[in-house]
Amino acid sequence: MSMPTMPRRREILHASAAGLAVFVAGCASVPTGAKPRVVVVGGGWGGLGAVRGLLEGGHVAVTMVEPNEAFMSCPLSAHYIAGFQPASDFQRSYQKVDQLGVKRVRERVLEIDRVKAQVITATQRLSYDYLVLSPGVDYMEESIPGYAEARAQLPVGFRAFEQMAVRKQVDEFLVNGGNFVIGTPKPPYRCPPAPYERAFLIAEQMQQRGTKGKLILVDANPNPMPPPIAKPILNAMKQLYRDQIEYMPSVDIQSINMGTRKLATTAGEVPFTHANMILPMRAPDLIRQAGLGERWASVKLPSFQSRADERIFVIGDSQGSPLPKSGHVAFGSGQQVAEAIVARILGQSAPTTQEAAELPMGICWASVTHKEAININVRGSVLPGEAPKLRLTVDEQHNARSGAAAVSWGEGMWKAMLG
Repeated sequence: MSMPTMPRRREILHASAAGLAVFVAGCASVPTGAKPRVVVVGGGWGGLGAVRGLLEGGHVAVTMVEPNEAFMSCPLSAHYIAGFQPASDFQRSYQKVDQLGVKRVRERVLEIDRVKAQVITATQRLSYDYLVLSPGVDYMEESIPGYAEARAQLPVGFRAFEQMAVRKQVDEFLVNGGNFVIGTPKPPYRCPPAPYERAFLIAEQMQQRGTKGKLILVDANPNPMPPPIAKPILNAMKQLYRDQIEYMPSVDIQSINMGTRKLATTAGEVPFTHANMILPMRAPDLIRQAGLGERWASVKLPSFQSRADERIFVIGDSQGSPLPKSGHVAFGSGQQVAEAIVARILGQSAPTTQEAAELPMGICWASVTHKEAININVRGSVLPGEAPKLRLTVDEQHNARSGAAAVSWGEGMWKAMLG
């Protein structure tokens, strides 16, 4: 197995000379005078990566638009959802980021006016010289007929602070038993190993508490995603949770009926007492309103520059590259874009090159028990004019070393983001 060490800042950035060259060659000059204005939309992993990088050196006036008052990590929060840890373990204040000099606007962005270069909220019009978008994901509710009517009873829990509603359902199931269904869509979606991780940790609690029932994992994919983790995930399922988890691969959910508490699927009806429907995902409507893409924002690599507007960069889970939608990749792309923007502002450039540019690395962990995990490392590169190439390394077997490393990784990343 291959075990990572916590990457140094330069390793996280992967901001190659080639990537900076691509950026510098394509961006308009910033008018002289006051500090250039950069607006960052989103205070999650990607947005914070960009904010921290932009604030270094004091060359930029940075505004972060984020409706939540505090940060909650989606990575690792399955341990909270399954009842092993309190929510406070995954929450952090923005206080130390505020102290660095960012202007934080606690509102939702309603519109982007690309002609006037403004971000519009309910009360403000924020002008920008550069705009970094990291707004996360939205759910495609229309993909499962009946879901929209049952939204309040079927929380997805793949966005910050939504985990509380899923935790409530899990607590009820662990006490009362029954059938707990987890529905997994086809990718791309945020954190591909997450549905299996949730199933594992809930199943572990079923064993510990003696819950009578079954956890039914209805997977639209033929094997667990992403493909390199399929073997260790299936092995863990058989070795540890044979009596708790029923796995249904290559099964599409066609509709949901909360009155009868049944799912209609391509394999027949599946009754449930509780359900966690992980819906297909897309970028928020803001991306389409601004003309930056359809399901996902269309970006150039390695710069993450919008194909529609040279002043706008889209990072994190909203961007439509083949990179995995993970917190680590989001943070790294935010740092890389910040470095490129500051370089442009300072008039720095890099020689053009035809060599492959390294993309932000990804480190991910799929917890199998509260103490054991599977490590997934993703490295990518891209040649000018070609599709990105990704290289994945995965633990062959879940292990305690990866479980402990996941905790250290999370603490290190939260400190890098929030001080």
